[in-house]
Amino acid sequence: MDIFQAIILGLVQGLTEFIPVSSSGHLELVQHIFSFPTENFHLFLEFINLGTLLALLIYFRKRIWKILKDIFTERNYKLALNILITSIPAGVIGLLLAGFIEENDFFSSMFTVSAAMGIVGFVMVLIDKLPHMSELKNENNPTPGRALAIGLTQVFALIPGVSRSGSTIIAGRIVGLDSESSAEYSFLASIPIMCGVCLKIFLSEESRTYFGENLCMLLLSNLVAFLVGLVALKYLLKYLKKPKSLQTFGKYRIIVACLVIGTLLILA
Repeated sequence: MDIFQAIILGLVQGLTEFIPVSSSGHLELVQHIFSFPTENFHLFLEFINLGTLLALLIYFRKRIWKILKDIFTERNYKLALNILITSIPAGVIGLLLAGFIEENDFFSSMFTVSAAMGIVGFVMVLIDKLPHMSELKNENNPTPGRALAIGLTQVFALIPGVSRSGSTIIAGRIVGLDSESSAEYSFLASIPIMCGVCLKIFLSEESRTYFGENLCMLLLSNLVAFLVGLVALKYLLKYLKKPKSLQTFGKYRIIVACLVIGTLLILA
């Protein structure tokens, strides 16, 4: 991995980890377009989660502190419990199937990635044409049942091209949250999962060896992902306050999916 590749991957990770267009899908696309080295590529992608995790912790530091304060001083466990419920399905299934997903070519296929991007994009456009259920229910906070539903939907994000934030925002909309609240809850619920992913890779001797051998490039890529991620978070949450804001991302996903699948069919 050279400096150019590290910067490009950090830029893509920081921008697409939070914007609901699929970071894993875009990283796979970039890898194919620029012919980046495939050996241990999945390890590099796992390690650059550190930068975006730090961006989340910094951006939501006040909210996280309030959640912790509610737990230890107010004995209010509601939001923390919901976040835990949401993170369990994807965390458990991701842990069990991580090896299978990494080794199966189906999940890294450009057809799979593009199809997933297009399907979720279509759902985003459709969802944004429906009225906010929160407007009908006059409520905008997840219950344990809704938290579980969001968590189960998040499992689909294990497929590159689906998007963790995209799947949880869609699920949040379906169970009654508006787009902005769905996104904010999605990011808070992703923190335990991202912490687990980062902890898991450091438990592996192979991963620690790779980290040591590629320390400079990983630090550079994570720095870029961190800085870009902070900016992306700020403007995404602001943008999602606009009506029908999901349609923009949905249409973008559909266009990218059509272009990639069309190109693959021409070159086949």
